[in-house]
Amino acid sequence: MKKFKAEIDIMPLEALLDPQGKAVSQNMGNIGLSEISNVRIGKHITLIVDAEDEKTANEKVDTACKKLLCNQIMESYTFQLNEV
Repeated sequence: MKKFKAEIDIMPLEALLDPQGKAVSQNMGNIGLSEISNVRIGKHITLIVDAEDEKTANEKVDTACKKLLCNQIMESYTFQLNEV
């Protein structure tokens, strides 16, 4: 068995409103950063998976994202996998 670390990024779909990101965007001017706009806020998740090989680890992380970590109706996800 090998250990792999997954770095997962989950973001709201582009077509959907991101109220938290909109609030941050609107307040950038208040702190002198009016040149920053279109902020989108998501989640970053890390986890360790035990697997025989990278392909199996990739499949397990993908399944975890689809079935538990990401609401695919409102969010999309990407991840990177590295052996540790």
